[in-house]
Amino acid sequence: MGYSVRFWGVRGSIACASPDHVVYGGNTSCVEIDVAGQVLILDAGTGIRFLGQSLMKRKVQSATLLMTHTHWDHINGFPFFVPAYVPTFSLKIMAGHLGERMGGIKGVLTSQMQNPTFPVPIETMRGQLSFEDFPAGSSFSPYPEVVVKTTALKHPNEATGYRIEHAGFSVCYITDTEHTPGSPDPNVLALIEGADLVIYDCTYTDDEFPAKVGWGHSTWQEGVRLCDQAGVKRLVVFHHDPDHIDPVMAEIEAAVQAARPGSIVARDGMEIVLA
Repeated sequence: MGYSVRFWGVRGSIACASPDHVVYGGNTSCVEIDVAGQVLILDAGTGIRFLGQSLMKRKVQSATLLMTHTHWDHINGFPFFVPAYVPTFSLKIMAGHLGERMGGIKGVLTSQMQNPTFPVPIETMRGQLSFEDFPAGSSFSPYPEVVVKTTALKHPNEATGYRIEHAGFSVCYITDTEHTPGSPDPNVLALIEGADLVIYDCTYTDDEFPAKVGWGHSTWQEGVRLCDQAGVKRLVVFHHDPDHIDPVMAEIEAAVQAARPGSIVARDGMEIVLA
């Protein structure tokens, strides 16, 4: 079976629909992993709406949604995920940052779709939805021959990083995490060790970072440093700052590729095939 990664939303913080966000995209976080004939979804930002349309056209009947955390930009596409309204569609939703707080992941997604903030309650979703909360640091197998490893990330209200392994390949999704300059995060290093592809929170540059300490995000330069130290094959720059319009992103792309050849800056609609 194959292994591929498709980006449906690559922007951080807030969706950006403007002429200045066309090349790299303006939808918020959502990544599709097609692995072992199954679909894993990472986060439910605005990009998940377009993923849902694609799954319907492809007649996909099931998926597993892995949530890093539940800040708005990572969940506000969920009510617009059409397959969840289809009775024959099975969707398992998992999160590692909540535990029993707020009623777990089910409670948070339910509250998002309640009056007065949204007119359609989650009960309108007639799909076969199930919810599971796990402690960050756990490992599990959502499908045969697919292993998911997790770790806790440094982010306000907590977040979870993921490593998806199959057939000798590994993809890591490390977004919404803040580094400490000069002190690489041991959790991140352990999770990404030797990975084929690391999708990393590169919201800021090192020059911008000092003014953003405490906001819960990292830089592309830290992504390069971590991937070099952990022996990662390819870095993917992800979770672009809304203020980084296309010309700024083009400068970042050139700088990243000069610093670490083979690195990729994620764009809405981009697909990477591993196997």
